[in-house]
Amino acid sequence: MLADGETYDGIQETVGCGRAYISRWRGRFLEQGVAGMYARHKGRRPTAMTPRMEARILAMTQRQAKDGSTHWSTRKLAKQLGVSHMLVQRVWSRAGIKPHRIKRYMASNDPDFEKKAADVIGLYLNPPQHAAVFSLDEKTQVQALDRRDPVLPLLPGRLERHGFEYYRHGTLSLYAALNTRTGKVLGAPVEQHNSAAFVTFLESLLASVPRNKEVHVILDNLSVHKSRQVQAFVAAHPRLQFHFTPTYSSWLNQVESWFSKIERDVIARGVFTSVKDLARKLMRYIKRYNQHPKPIKWRYSDPSRRIRFHSSASPVTGN
Repeated sequence: MLADGETYDGIQETVGCGRAYISRWRGRFLEQGVAGMYARHKGRRPTAMTPRMEARILAMTQRQAKDGSTHWSTRKLAKQLGVSHMLVQRVWSRAGIKPHRIKRYMASNDPDFEKKAADVIGLYLNPPQHAAVFSLDEKTQVQALDRRDPVLPLLPGRLERHGFEYYRHGTLSLYAALNTRTGKVLGAPVEQHNSAAFVTFLESLLASVPRNKEVHVILDNLSVHKSRQVQAFVAAHPRLQFHFTPTYSSWLNQVESWFSKIERDVIARGVFTSVKDLARKLMRYIKRYNQHPKPIKWRYSDPSRRIRFHSSASPVTGN
């Protein structure tokens, strides 16, 4: 086509190739003649994705890598099988396999798991009348970190940047009780995480609820929650009732979701000049949050399929 006087634009439109491609092959012909027309890199014959090859790739993916690695990569598995790494990637995509990712789980060994879980879920779905339900926990070891270098602010085309080095000014614990109906949070930062501090927080929790209402508290099995001092306090206040989640089942405690929110919004990227500064900023966030609280609304596709329980306070039944 070049010999016939065709322009680059005409060849592009007819053949469907780029200008660089045309220029490269023209240059080779002018330099080497017909010898320049032979392929420089022959490559290898493409491997077709047959059902047999797909099954072979999937079977090998589920086996341990021979070099001691914990998982396969596309190139590592392709080299092992003698195929293209893109073929491996296509097979993984079709099967929804992502060997580089894992998902953690926690299995409860509590023999009364279903009974306790149904009790907690019942408080969420059908709370007792004339009662307040709180999801309570403590976020321990919150560090007051101060950056050695100044924080470079967010700009168009540039992320906010933090210096690598930091100062540690100490730690504190944050008690938080989430009202499951209103979404409001009662918080209290404390320097010492012990029974006395927990009882003090329970006193403030009871003071925030009218005396004619029962107070149901959902909490985990931390030893502080079951100490003698705490048990004596609960015995002295009959309207206060504890509902313990099953062991290794923190996901049943709604306040954990709120803890992840304050971690993202305040703690993870915060700069704190002291423990007092950390406590002040945590309480400021809680105060602002309570101006427009949002209760956590869980959806249960069919809780009766997994849990069977009968309770006068929170009836949830199933198979």
